Amino acid sequence: MDTPRVRIFSTPSCPYCETLKQFLAKRDVAFEDIDVGKDDQARNLMVEKTGQMAVPVIAIGEEFIAGFDKKRICELLNIK
Repeated sequence: MDTPRVRIFSTPSCPYCETLKQFLAKRDVAFEDIDVGKDDQARNLMVEKTGQMAVPVIAIGEEFIAGFDKKRICELLNIK
């Protein structure tokens, strides 16, 4: 099974974003960090997919998750 593409939509000042990134890094999950404060196109995609401006948003494959939903993230990535 291929590992899905993981993208984190975040801002540099978001402590929850940092917690999510650390969580994934400790589990050796590669991810792309996208600063929605600088990337209008990514911010628009995030809002379109989740209906909100709050960060973090994580995209695992085609599924977008608003917030740090540890249970769902672990299910999708098959990690603990």
